[in-house]
Amino acid sequence: MGGLPNDRPDRPAEAMIQWRNHSMTQFLVDSHAHLDDSKFDTDREAVIQRARAAGLRYLLAVGGGTGPDTLGSSVPMAERHDWVYATVGLHPHDARHLRESHLDEIRTLARHPKVVAIGELGLDYYYDHSPRELQKQALIRQMELAREAKLPIIVHCRDAWRDLREIAELHWASSGWGGILHCFSGTRQDAAQFRNWGFLVSFAGNVTYKKADELRAVAREIPLDCLLTETDSPYLAPLPYRGKRNEPAYVREVTRALAALRGLAEEEMGEHAVKNFARFFHLD
Repeated sequence: MGGLPNDRPDRPAEAMIQWRNHSMTQFLVDSHAHLDDSKFDTDREAVIQRARAAGLRYLLAVGGGTGPDTLGSSVPMAERHDWVYATVGLHPHDARHLRESHLDEIRTLARHPKVVAIGELGLDYYYDHSPRELQKQALIRQMELAREAKLPIIVHCRDAWRDLREIAELHWASSGWGGILHCFSGTRQDAAQFRNWGFLVSFAGNVTYKKADELRAVAREIPLDCLLTETDSPYLAPLPYRGKRNEPAYVREVTRALAALRGLAEEEMGEHAVKNFARFFHLD
């Protein structure tokens, strides 16, 4: 997966020159976007094109965001664009709806060449849209599927870090496939524990918010080779877009904020995240 742009020349030397120039301009990654959301129904392809124009090298389209009957919704987008990849999974909000047929569908979709992870899965004790025991069961069942498929997991966690750590230690840490802590909101200790299990830590637009000092303190300490950027589109738009529909092009604001925290140039911060994403998913 990955590789040279579609319009690559026939001669290898020219191809390499073109790829290097392309890489210099595409220095951003959005590791988590819900492009299947209805908020994008009127301009989805335009949103994807704006992301590319803004400098995105990679985009991970997270599937199943509209419920268990749309588990494969991100796959067509990944099929249409060689720089877009997909996930399949059931969000903890929808755990109460999980059926064996949904697990069978995830198992089938996981074989698609553009599907690179299972998720987003996890625990959400802030909203509790599904009973907590059902959330735990759905999480464990999907971890089992991810083991079977030999794919990493994309994890959502809100106000449930203790239970998540316990479940991950029992049912996932030994798999060796790791994952991504999406829209990270935990502590330094949470980040360190999951990094030991092969996880990357991804930051979203909330790292730009004025009251997010604790989150920024954690972001300063994450090793650069474990860090990712994301938008969680259409949610959590970063400053100066807060309150508006978020979209992948706005990951540049997240990258800029992290660069300032780390004392790096925006392009350098972006390239770290891009390289982490490519290495983790074995691209290029």
